[in-house]
Amino acid sequence: MTGIEKRPVDGRVRITTYGVEGNGCGDTVNHGDAFMRVYAYSVEDYRWWETELGATLPPGHFAEQLTTEGIDLNAALVGETWRVGTAVLQIAHVRTPCLTFKGWMGHTGHDNTAWVRRFALAGRPGPYFRVLEEGSVAAGDPIVVLERPDHDVTVATMFRALLVEPRLLPRLLAVDGLKGWVRERAEAAVARSDPS
Repeated sequence: MTGIEKRPVDGRVRITTYGVEGNGCGDTVNHGDAFMRVYAYSVEDYRWWETELGATLPPGHFAEQLTTEGIDLNAALVGETWRVGTAVLQIAHVRTPCLTFKGWMGHTGHDNTAWVRRFALAGRPGPYFRVLEEGSVAAGDPIVVLERPDHDVTVATMFRALLVEPRLLPRLLAVDGLKGWVRERAEAAVARSDPS
């Protein structure tokens, strides 16, 4: 069972502490915890992928609940707090490609044989958000950045550290409230590099 297929909806949609109402999640262990309640992907990244893949991709194709425009999601800082509609969300994690995503790309007519690697090397993951305040969102609602943390760890930096550049892992420790396994991996990287 998977909840990867997403489609645009009309009207307002409620965002609760458990995520977007009406959104299905088949794997709540790996995809539905408090760090990953809402996933966002940008129109700009869609356009990039359409050029790369030579195909038109419908909104929701990357399984996001929010499709944004005019914001570089991958340059946003992990820990940024946003008002989206009337909900308050905080960037808490990044999308890492999984076997379900790989299978989905094949199911939708794309060559999925090397999809996970291709997605990783492209460096356009999009962020996952935790829900700080419940609210609702509708197409066209503004996104307002309420607070930025005092570090330089972007969504793209976290993604590269976890998937392709492990030397960046120690930098993740600047982020407050990291997901447990991410903090453990970053601390292990520091321990390995400590000459004492």
